[in-house]
Amino acid sequence: MKKLVLLILSATFLLLFSGCSDSNNEKKEENKILKVGMELAYPPFEMSDKDGNPTGVSVDFAKMIARSMNKELKIENIAWDGLIPSLKTGKVDMIISSMTITKEREKSINFSIPYAKSALAILANKQSGVKSIDDLDQMGKTVAVKKGSTGHVYAQKHLKNANVLVFDKENACVLEVVQGKADGFLYDQLTIYRNNIKHKDTTVALLKPFQKDFEYWGVALRKDDTKLKSQVDEFIKKAKDDGTFDDFAYKYLEDAKKTFDKLNISFFF
Repeated sequence: MKKLVLLILSATFLLLFSGCSDSNNEKKEENKILKVGMELAYPPFEMSDKDGNPTGVSVDFAKMIARSMNKELKIENIAWDGLIPSLKTGKVDMIISSMTITKEREKSINFSIPYAKSALAILANKQSGVKSIDDLDQMGKTVAVKKGSTGHVYAQKHLKNANVLVFDKENACVLEVVQGKADGFLYDQLTIYRNNIKHKDTTVALLKPFQKDFEYWGVALRKDDTKLKSQVDEFIKKAKDDGTFDDFAYKYLEDAKKTFDKLNISFFF
């Protein structure tokens, strides 16, 4: 009887130890992976190549951060509205998705130091007569904005006279302008530049900033991930000093940079 009891206890101990061991191994493997959330719908920062693989400035940026931490990178392609919830619930470790640092977002999440800056610009229909933000804020004018974007926030606060149309997708906003259903679309400068190149016959790009201050992009992190924030901040400082961000600009944004320089507009990096 004693032998039977000892055998049962030994087997139970082995099962418990094995379970703990498996759990510890899973945690170790999990710690070797850096999960980064981004919406792969904003070229050339976040996009997919012809084979469906993530590529772009933010992807290269994420790869370098993961490498600096000796971790394997896993990119999670998440719709814009789901990015912050995914961060807060632990589905991803950070967000690198051209996300503007705002006071509203800082209420629930943290940000790294800025790694890029931008400003809102206007994609106007050629027949609209719009040459400035004041021209757009008039009775009878229609403005398209992407839901949750800083353009959406700006329109809510400042465009009191215009009719504001809110869409889930950037492409829907652009289409409204191209078809003449909207007089202008508010979004960041690079998106406006890129869509104007695609639709030269029907649109005009008003790239000069109309806000007092620039918008700054940061890596989004959970409030309690202070160690991770320190690591990311340190990497960004180093990347700015050693020319890493300049390399991104020449690799993905050379034509845009030439246009911005010609117009004497401050560039992203």
